[in-house]
Amino acid sequence: MPHGDMKADRPHILLVNPWIHDFAAYDAWAQPLGLLQIGAALRRHGCRVSYSDCLDRFHPRAPSTEPQIRNGRGPYMKTALPPPAGLEDLPRRFSRYGIPVEWLLGDLEAISPPDLVLVTSIMTYWYPGVAETVRAIKKIFPATPVILGGIYATLCRAHAEATIDADEVVAGPAAGPMLLDLLADHTGYRVAAAFDFDNLDAWPYPAFDLQNHIAYAPLLTSVGCPFRCDYCASHRLQPQRRRRDPLAVTDEIIHWHRRHGVRDFVFYDDALLIDAERHALPLLEALVQKTQGLRFHTPNALHIRQISPAMAALMHRAGFETVRLGLETANDAPGHRMDHKVGLREFEMTACNLRAAGFSARQVGAYLLAGLPDQRREDLEKSIQTVKSMGIRPILAYYTPIPHTSLWQRAVAVSRYDLEADPIYTNNAIFPCQSEAFSWEALSQLKQLTLS
Repeated sequence: MPHGDMKADRPHILLVNPWIHDFAAYDAWAQPLGLLQIGAALRRHGCRVSYSDCLDRFHPRAPSTEPQIRNGRGPYMKTALPPPAGLEDLPRRFSRYGIPVEWLLGDLEAISPPDLVLVTSIMTYWYPGVAETVRAIKKIFPATPVILGGIYATLCRAHAEATIDADEVVAGPAAGPMLLDLLADHTGYRVAAAFDFDNLDAWPYPAFDLQNHIAYAPLLTSVGCPFRCDYCASHRLQPQRRRRDPLAVTDEIIHWHRRHGVRDFVFYDDALLIDAERHALPLLEALVQKTQGLRFHTPNALHIRQISPAMAALMHRAGFETVRLGLETANDAPGHRMDHKVGLREFEMTACNLRAAGFSARQVGAYLLAGLPDQRREDLEKSIQTVKSMGIRPILAYYTPIPHTSLWQRAVAVSRYDLEADPIYTNNAIFPCQSEAFSWEALSQLKQLTLS
């Protein structure tokens, strides 16, 4: 249910994390960090803030669960839904992931009417869940303006404006001076900036305390990425590279552990290990000195070239539990590499460094992109076998066509769906870039190959 701090003399802002509509979804350390950063910034500027999470696994009415079993991860509740138009023939069940609709409506009715509602969005093809969430909000608070932001709103703004019943769609990072302008425009509450929005260390800690339970804490030690991979939109979402002070990150980790008992921390950085001498190394050294018994996870993948023997040893000592490597493909032939960051020989050296540091095969996995335009199954099978031969677990990462990336137009050209007409067809669960109907049997065989 919504949580917040309530005093009548300040504008009341409601933050909402929407439902997911998809063929599959799982809380693999997925929190709306940007939205909770905005919540912290609004509180710093004197606003009353409430939070409603449609995906809340720890809702008071939800079945009890033990978050430590999977290091904070776990399944969402789900309700079967009719599949979207054009995807009715897929032999998979489509669902709403998150709390039941009546729970959300009840939670919203229980709070005082907000002056403004901010809704985030993540995957572009999850927009039906966003649309349903906004409709539910409008049902309870018809007079309150609703602003939509986030990744879908940024990458598909025109579609969002035409599809979602929001009063305004915001593209780009709203966690900045724009936030105060939106606040003033929609509530009349005008206030000077309380801190430098461009200084990541000046920001208050994200408002994780608004959650019913903090199963894990996402960490963002830097924004932006120096690479421009063909399949990635990071450069559009965060065009400027900025970093936090490593010691400030350490202080935040200690804060969440000591005050809220958090043991699992998840790095959301796109480039955590870049310029390691000035960033990652001092951070890990501080963690070794100041923390103990904590677990760190890297689901966004680490750049392989940066994991030297010293770095691998320090990661192990610091408590890195889940190490994910961004390999993309093990095919070194010309025209097959897309990330421009690493070759197969460097990957082999990194695998040796991690094993020598004490990491087990259970802890280390390498992402291999599957479902790319023009990708041959035999090439993917070879990549899987190559990764396994080095003692690393291959993990299939299903390709999602993303607008404004270098690979987008090729994806549009080969897809059996009209990707430009509707983001719903970019869902990686349907392998949209295959020129003919996808074989679920083939996917099952590839998955089995990664495990055997």
